Amino acid sequence: MPPGGHVKPESQPQQRSGLAYGFAAYGMWGLVPLYWPLLEPAGAVEILAHRMVWSLVAVVLVLLALRRWSWIRPLLRQPARLGMIAIAAAVISVNWGLYIWGVNSGHVVETSLGYFINPLVSIGFGVLLLHERLRPVQWVAVGVGVAAVAVLSVGYGSLPWIALTLAFSFATYGLVKKRIGLGGLESLAAETAVQFLPALGFVIFLTARGDSTFGSEGAGHSALLASSGLITAVPLICFGTAAVRLPLSTIGMLQYIAPIFQFALGVAVFHESMPPERWAGFSLVWLALALLTWDALRTARRARAQLRAASERAAAATAQNGGTAAEDPVLG
Repeated sequence: MPPGGHVKPESQPQQRSGLAYGFAAYGMWGLVPLYWPLLEPAGAVEILAHRMVWSLVAVVLVLLALRRWSWIRPLLRQPARLGMIAIAAAVISVNWGLYIWGVNSGHVVETSLGYFINPLVSIGFGVLLLHERLRPVQWVAVGVGVAAVAVLSVGYGSLPWIALTLAFSFATYGLVKKRIGLGGLESLAAETAVQFLPALGFVIFLTARGDSTFGSEGAGHSALLASSGLITAVPLICFGTAAVRLPLSTIGMLQYIAPIFQFALGVAVFHESMPPERWAGFSLVWLALALLTWDALRTARRARAQLRAASERAAAATAQNGGTAAEDPVLG
């Protein structure tokens, strides 16, 4: 990077395309609450099963188009890694299923809360499980987040269990995926491969009992259920494309687009109740996220300044050594 931290001209198209893909990914995830109600009268578990089945179909088609198969054989020789993939598949199944049920049961605002507080839970996991050290501002943000959950518990009359389960399951999923170390598309393929047979078995079971809505509610309903694979795969592919084009700090800020959209849909489209105590709780969550974002930007700016200073010192030392060598009579 040149002095002053400016992006090189040739990298600007990559940055712009990365932003476009990032907005597309998080925008689609944020608008998903408009999709799940379209699948009624199918229940949450049936929708989840179809999402698993058709996601594998969609991912296999993408892998065929990209010819990305070389990762499969080495993975099959690593049973410990396969076990971690099975754990990730189980955890994300809980997350997906609860999210679908929450949206279709009139809890869109609370599902958005789950993804708002997910970064705070991830930080807690980092401290408790990975023994990471927090900066003072991060401790303050975590404290504000805990206070927000307390205020929201008063507002809801109980713990916001949907939000907490979504946040903890997704944070666990992220922790497991970090250990697995596969790319987004490959990871989704491996996880949905684990989910496929149980999900297909459940769909067949529902059909045999006559309780399946697939095929019995018209072609349009069946097409919408089958489209759940694309609804899962397309945002993830966009996210993977954005991740290789954008700094991690930018990705971190973009992640708030999805719960912002979800919250707005819950209030403006689904007309969910927001009494004053819930506004107070959400305001505390947003304050905590603002503190985290400010701290992350400040830390990234400081790291860039230190790197730039180190590069300038190295360049000055190289120039000084070169000048000394040129004056050395032995070296000519």
